[in-house]
Amino acid sequence: MLVQKHSPQMNFDLQNRRLYGILDMGYVEQSETIRVATEMLEGGVEILQLRAKEFHPDQILKLALPLVPICRRFGVPFIINDHPEVVVESGADGLHVGQDDILVKVARDLIGPDKIVGLSTHSLLQAESALREKPDYIGFGPLFSTPTKPDYMSIGTSRISEVHRLVPLPIYCIGGIKLENLPEVLSAGAQRVAIVSGILKAEKIADYCRTCRAALE
Repeated sequence: MLVQKHSPQMNFDLQNRRLYGILDMGYVEQSETIRVATEMLEGGVEILQLRAKEFHPDQILKLALPLVPICRRFGVPFIINDHPEVVVESGADGLHVGQDDILVKVARDLIGPDKIVGLSTHSLLQAESALREKPDYIGFGPLFSTPTKPDYMSIGTSRISEVHRLVPLPIYCIGGIKLENLPEVLSAGAQRVAIVSGILKAEKIADYCRTCRAALE
C-alpha cells in the first residue's frame, strides 16, 4: 500500500459542482499547463482533472505539483486520471479510474478514504453497476464521438434522463460536449458535464468556461 503524504483536506460537495474541466495533455503543451489550468479555473471550472495518457507517472507528478495549490486557491478539487501514486505524492484531491483500471475499493485503499474517487461508465448497465462500487461520482459517455475516446461508440443523449433516474450519484455527462451542443445535452436531462477539447481549443478559455457555466446554471 502506498504511504499517503500529509496534505490539507477540503470538503467538496460534488452535487453542486456542474462544470468539470479536463486538462488533457493531448491538447496542451507542457509549458502551458499552469496557464491553461488557471484560465479554466478563472472561468468557473468547478472540478479540474489532469489527464496525461501517454506520460510516465513521474512526468505527471511534475505537472501536478504546481496545480495543487492553484486549485486550493480557487477551492476546486483536483483529480488525477489513472495514477493513484501521483495522487498520494502530489496531495491531489482524488483519482479518476476507467472500467479497465483498478476497482474503486482498491483506489480508496491506495489513496486514502477521504479522497475523491470517480469512475467512467459507458452504458446504463455500467452506470447501475457502479453503485455497488460506491464511487463519489461517475462519468457517463461518450455522448458524441470524440478523439479522446476513439475506441468507444458514442451513446447519444437518449439515456441521460434514465441514468439520472437510476443512479443517485453526481453524474458528469462527457464525450464531445461543446458549447454548440450543450443545450441539447441539458435538454435531454443532464445536470453536470465534463468538457475537454471544447475548452482546451477555445481562443479565450476563461470566457468559454464562463459561457458554459452560465448555461449550466
